[in-house]
Amino acid sequence: MPSVRRLRNTTTLPVPTPSGPAVPAERAVVGCGVYVDGVREQGHVTHRTAIERVRETGRGFVWIGLHDPDRHQMDTVASAFGLHELIAEDATSGRQRPKLEAYDDTVVLTMSTVEYLEHRSVADATDGGEVTGIFDTTDIVSTGEIMVILGRDFVITVRHGDIPALSGLRAELEGAPERLSRGPAVVMHAVADRVVDGYLEVAERMSREIDDLEIAVFAPRTPVGIEQIYVLKRELLELKHDIAPLALPLRHLSVEHVDLIPSEVRHYFRDVQDHHTRVAAEVTTLDEQITSLVHAAMAMIGVQQNTDMRRISAWVAIAVVPTMIAGIYGMNFTNMPELRTEYGYYVVLGVMAAACTALFLLFRRNRWL
Repeated sequence: MPSVRRLRNTTTLPVPTPSGPAVPAERAVVGCGVYVDGVREQGHVTHRTAIERVRETGRGFVWIGLHDPDRHQMDTVASAFGLHELIAEDATSGRQRPKLEAYDDTVVLTMSTVEYLEHRSVADATDGGEVTGIFDTTDIVSTGEIMVILGRDFVITVRHGDIPALSGLRAELEGAPERLSRGPAVVMHAVADRVVDGYLEVAERMSREIDDLEIAVFAPRTPVGIEQIYVLKRELLELKHDIAPLALPLRHLSVEHVDLIPSEVRHYFRDVQDHHTRVAAEVTTLDEQITSLVHAAMAMIGVQQNTDMRRISAWVAIAVVPTMIAGIYGMNFTNMPELRTEYGYYVVLGVMAAACTALFLLFRRNRWL
């Protein structure tokens, strides 16, 4: 699937009339404001009132934030802002891969978000020399999705899932009106920058997790279950799939769409692209490291199994000697002279003990026991 798709904005959604009771679009709005010269206008406004005010005056832009909107809510917002119907469809699905779509006068950037979930570390999971399990959960990284819809006089952010990394972003930008004065593209950059910084944080914490696990794997008398390594491997693959597709959209944003993204903002997108390249390379390195760790753990398991089999074989060989002697004298043949010998019983016991001792010393010398 291409990362950039251009469509003509020939379809504007009418305000839907659902057959059943519909939840108002305002329920999905987590923030809405009009910004003129980088300063937010005072007072509460609805999304429809805000965009009408901006287009009547020809000044400023609208920033509206949505959280998990349903189709009716998104269709209502799309009708007010004149969005293409495919934007509303993608914004409500919540299952989009990172991509960039360009319409006539709208650019849509979709990104996956990641969050590191707190759990027991490898160091905390060691109990009596054995790693009892670093995971009290099956998930180490939680993923979400955010879509940024950029127009000439508006920017809409649509969040799916909880994204702590974006908390406080609006307040931070409102505290720097000189940034917001450059237009709505600044918001798209700020969101992308926060998302990529979240990638870096998760990658660094997973790197420490893998380093601790690597130490535990090669530490003596500290067995680590292979399933624990596989959990990290699975989470790294998911992280890699969430991060990698964003490279091409960021590159396009840093060089294209000059009509919507000012040149000074495109420079900042190049910085985000550089951070993304770094974190993508780090995740690839971590994936190779965990793959090597899987191979090493499997090899150590094989060595341990061979050691166990040698021990078992050695004890079986020792047990065979008295079993064989006892089996011979347990056949109860009549003509067995040793049965009538006065000290035959003690001699046989001595032979058994001597043979078993000799085998034990032999196996111990060869480190089978």
